[in-house]
Amino acid sequence: MGNRRTIRFLLNGELREVVPTSPTQSLLTYLREDERATGTKEGCAEGDCGACTVTEAELTETGEVRFRSINACIRFLPTFDGRAIWTVEGIASPDGTLHPAQQAMVDHHGSQCGFCTPGFVMSMYTMYQNGESQPSRERVLDCLSGNLCRCTGYRPIVDAAMHMGDYPQVKTCGNSLAEQLKAIRPETLLEVSTEAGNRFYAPATVEELAALYEANPDAVILAGGTDVGLWVTKHLMDLKTVIYIGGVQGLKNIEQRDGGIEIGAAVLLNDAFPVVVEQYPEMEELWKRFSSTPIRNSGTFVGNLANGSPIGDNPPPMIAVGAKVVLRKGDRRREMALEDLYLAYRKQAREEGEFVESVIVPLRRESVKFAVYKLSKRYDQDISAVCAAFAFEIENGRVKDARIAYGGMAATPKRATAAEAVLNGASWDEAAVQKAMEAMDQDYQPMTDMRATKEYRMTTAKNLVYRFYLETTGEFEASLYAANN
Repeated sequence: MGNRRTIRFLLNGELREVVPTSPTQSLLTYLREDERATGTKEGCAEGDCGACTVTEAELTETGEVRFRSINACIRFLPTFDGRAIWTVEGIASPDGTLHPAQQAMVDHHGSQCGFCTPGFVMSMYTMYQNGESQPSRERVLDCLSGNLCRCTGYRPIVDAAMHMGDYPQVKTCGNSLAEQLKAIRPETLLEVSTEAGNRFYAPATVEELAALYEANPDAVILAGGTDVGLWVTKHLMDLKTVIYIGGVQGLKNIEQRDGGIEIGAAVLLNDAFPVVVEQYPEMEELWKRFSSTPIRNSGTFVGNLANGSPIGDNPPPMIAVGAKVVLRKGDRRREMALEDLYLAYRKQAREEGEFVESVIVPLRRESVKFAVYKLSKRYDQDISAVCAAFAFEIENGRVKDARIAYGGMAATPKRATAAEAVLNGASWDEAAVQKAMEAMDQDYQPMTDMRATKEYRMTTAKNLVYRFYLETTGEFEASLYAANN
């Protein structure tokens, strides 16, 4: 293994070679304090407000350049090794002509106090770089879901985003950027350390990762940083050893094999969800409501599962459909049902030095009726109070196999085994559903916290079983028709 301490990246088109001041120095801190690029703001320091939004570009294995809007506040600077970053200071033309994203904001009166404006502009710039200069309103709302504004009002901002194509076209970065990124692509192990003993490793291969983690089992494995970043910015944790997997190409694959789709541990949420939604269209709403576009551009699909949070949105539907995780330690791999990974709060059935290499999502079977429901205070960019998922096989009006999983109801994502036992073999009718709802008192003892009371959680969890029944039997549409006539 090599020992390279300097990271190389492009900032607004210019090469930077930097030795980070610490392994967990944020991109936002570097931009503001080292580069004096103060257009990038700190609003929340947790990836919620979007004031720190910048555009990231990465070279794919096929030689294409991918542009993504990301939050600079929770991403560590070393994670940008071999990539390109644009801030609001770097998108106008050399002669001072504003970029269409900027000019549209001016002409459509999209700014008042201006604090959030650079973040909005960079989300719009990302759309433009991806060939979306005249996006639909729905697309704009999705791409701007991570940007919050207190004073302007969203209508003029949305109008600006929809009309970037009204201005003379600006060339997007093409082959020249691809060549620049190819020249700085990491090929050796990156190791950033401090005199205090903090270390940041960025392996280039799965084999390097496995060896590093086996030798450093107490290390924090970092994927997108959408959770770990907050450990530093909010909890001020001192992370002694971090192993970053975002540069491991072998973990960025999505492959279909053995009746399932295998998703590597470094596949981003926004890259994995479209593939999963092809099999389970019912998950599309969850995808769009899974935090925000910048978070989904940094966070990984497997990371949300490996995290083991009791309120993560991915575990309930993945448990319901019978997903498996592939665990790796050194050269050894083993498979395990996802639900068996979670033993207790923040406790998993992983051995020391073992990590989640991938998840295998079963292909959709025609006989399976599936649904996932998310309850939260806000529609966009909010953590679930309750997340429920149902995957039932029903034949001739009887339940052959019921799988029910919830998040937000226990210390881990958990199946409702008592309710499932009531339903298995029973007629799929209201009487059986009512009995299953009653049986859920044996499955869960939810807690009260800032998101919901235990009474709310239990009541809504039971009612979601009833909703699933109504929707799968057609009774839901019938009740709506009766109510409107």
